Amino acid sequence: MTNPTVRMARYSARHPWRALIGWILFVALCLGTGLALGAVPATTEDFRIGEAGRAEALAAEGGLQQKPLERVIIQAAPGTGAFDRAEADAAAREVVARMRQLPEVLSVADPVADARRTTLRVDVTMKGAEFEGKQHVDALLAQTAEVQAAHPRLRVEEVGSPSIGKGVDKLRGDDLARTEVIALPVTLITLLIVFGSVVMAVVPLLLALSSIVAAVGLSMVASHVFPDAGVGTNVILLIGLAVGVDYTLFYLKREREERARTAGGRRSTQAVVELAAATSGRAVVVSGLAVAVSSATLYLADDVIFSSIATGAVVVTLVAVLSSLTVLPALLALLGERAERRGARKKARTEAKAAARAAAGRPVRRRALRTPGSARTGGGRITAAVLRPVARHPAVTLAVSSLALVALALPVLNITITEMSRETHSRAIPAMRTYDRLLTAYPELRSMHQVVVRADAERAGDVAGALRELAGRAAAEDPAIGGTPVVRTSADRRITLLEMPVHRSVNSPEARVSLDRLRGTLVPATVGALPGAEVAVTGEVARYADYPAHQKRKLPLIVGALLLVTFAMTVWAFRSVVLGLVGVVLNLLSAFASLGVLVLVFQNEWAEGILDFTSTGSIGSRVPLFLFVILFGLSMDYQVFVISRIREARLQGTPTRQAVLDGLSSSAGVVTSAAVVMVTVFASFAALHLIEMKQIGFSLAVAVLLDAFVIRILVLPSLMLLLGEANWWPARGMRPTGRPGRTERQPVSVG
Repeated sequence: MTNPTVRMARYSARHPWRALIGWILFVALCLGTGLALGAVPATTEDFRIGEAGRAEALAAEGGLQQKPLERVIIQAAPGTGAFDRAEADAAAREVVARMRQLPEVLSVADPVADARRTTLRVDVTMKGAEFEGKQHVDALLAQTAEVQAAHPRLRVEEVGSPSIGKGVDKLRGDDLARTEVIALPVTLITLLIVFGSVVMAVVPLLLALSSIVAAVGLSMVASHVFPDAGVGTNVILLIGLAVGVDYTLFYLKREREERARTAGGRRSTQAVVELAAATSGRAVVVSGLAVAVSSATLYLADDVIFSSIATGAVVVTLVAVLSSLTVLPALLALLGERAERRGARKKARTEAKAAARAAAGRPVRRRALRTPGSARTGGGRITAAVLRPVARHPAVTLAVSSLALVALALPVLNITITEMSRETHSRAIPAMRTYDRLLTAYPELRSMHQVVVRADAERAGDVAGALRELAGRAAAEDPAIGGTPVVRTSADRRITLLEMPVHRSVNSPEARVSLDRLRGTLVPATVGALPGAEVAVTGEVARYADYPAHQKRKLPLIVGALLLVTFAMTVWAFRSVVLGLVGVVLNLLSAFASLGVLVLVFQNEWAEGILDFTSTGSIGSRVPLFLFVILFGLSMDYQVFVISRIREARLQGTPTRQAVLDGLSSSAGVVTSAAVVMVTVFASFAALHLIEMKQIGFSLAVAVLLDAFVIRILVLPSLMLLLGEANWWPARGMRPTGRPGRTERQPVSVG
């Protein structure tokens, strides 16, 4: 009872108002500091990956980098008859004149008609870096809207990377607001069912929300080291609500159990809080560290998006742990004292009524007094029914449940991973509907190859000639390439760039074949043969090909680090190599099974109507890595909590077999409640319009369901029952301590 967890809880319980005010000040300080310093967003340079990124760096060196580009298209408005070319020309001239006056605009091209002469297009190049265009696109959209208002018989629309990015951000924000509307009430209802008290149900939710607020502020500070790619807040909300409620739930349930055991006033409220800190408090610390360390392995991906995800997950998890160790014991102490006063008043009223009835000669009815705030301990009938076959036939239960999980994992063998492109964005975004009309009129704008060459300035003529030869051979040999190639040279003549339109979607097989032919045959045979020339290929096709390839190369490193972290954390928590190996195997089984379900649902079309999506026939490149890392961390929550209960019973002298059953029975309720909260949060993200976020939310919800209701209730106890005393190897057994919270283990002889 002298470890740091208990000491922090003891201080908070004895000085609850200090702890409460201190937490409020901490949250305010975190948010205030973050707002004062501001967040540092990721720049275009931060997103460069692979050969495509190297080519973009070369182009930027010569001032030839991609600029933010918006395109205004002019067509006949629906229901207005034929396309009026004269009016369209007038509208196009007005667009050109308005755009050239804007300080955000670098250049405006002359209007271009499509092949069928039913559409006019005006290309507007913005100033600044490509990734920053969406921050300044509002001025351009306003001018387009004014031209539209002046020409009601025409449809005047604007689309480009900046406007699409702005539309995606707006849709993401609207979706996140919708998830809060779904997740928060359902979480509150779940907690009401668990505790039967409004006050006790509100506490976990408020602590989780305050942790999220503090984490948002801290993430702004952290962005000065790890730039924010725009996903940090999403991750903080996703992970913070889940772990924040879970950690508080673990603590609260244990405090209520201890209070129920000490009904009658044998222990003070502070003592009960200390007991909860010595048991569930320690489990929360171990679980939180496991989630944080697991999430930190994403830094190994060498990618700004995953760095942002890692930062958000690490920060919000550590803040949630801190809240459960400081302000939660203070709140429990205040609520406990309030419950004791109410209990004392109720007992006094009951005794007074009994005395009055006795004085009047009427029979006194005796009722068992229940201490306010108490809770039933042990498992329920459903848990007992599930554990009965586990206890009787552990080998059969293990075999059946494991085979079922393996069967769910089999679709992973057919997984197709792609980078989600513009074609996969929801058409609920107005800019995406405009994008579709743009490509219908100008199919050559679907994607582009860009070949960048750096050589000595005096060789610029040779380089340009080789690039023209490359363009000619590509047009003759590659059916995906068409349109007019463009060669540009930097002012210092050291960098030369070739642009070739590609008439295929960036993720199509034809586009990938075209890229492979360009990199593997055409470039080496032409410009690549020039001595001393550095050549790299980029463009939309190359970007969307190089990013998934980069993730595939990093995946073994990160998964290996995850396995090592899971093993080390489990061995550290339970002093058992066997349990460390068990944790690794079960986490892998859970992750692959949930990934298999994801493939089964999203690579096919049968669930499109149910989940409201259009199948891309693939899984987003970020999803598997995100799923593995976050699931490995969150799985430790249940694993630590369940095995802690089992180990606690074993340390108190219960044989291993009975300790497993008792530990599962006593922890099943809180694990189920925590799982319902997590599934609710993750499933609400499955309702998002953005396909990759939908896949992440769905896969995490499935993973938590499998982990809580199959792995922890069936597979883990069956395996531990079969292993018996071998669970605690390298020690041959454990010496009972008889003291809750004592976690030391001593080898003893087992006879």
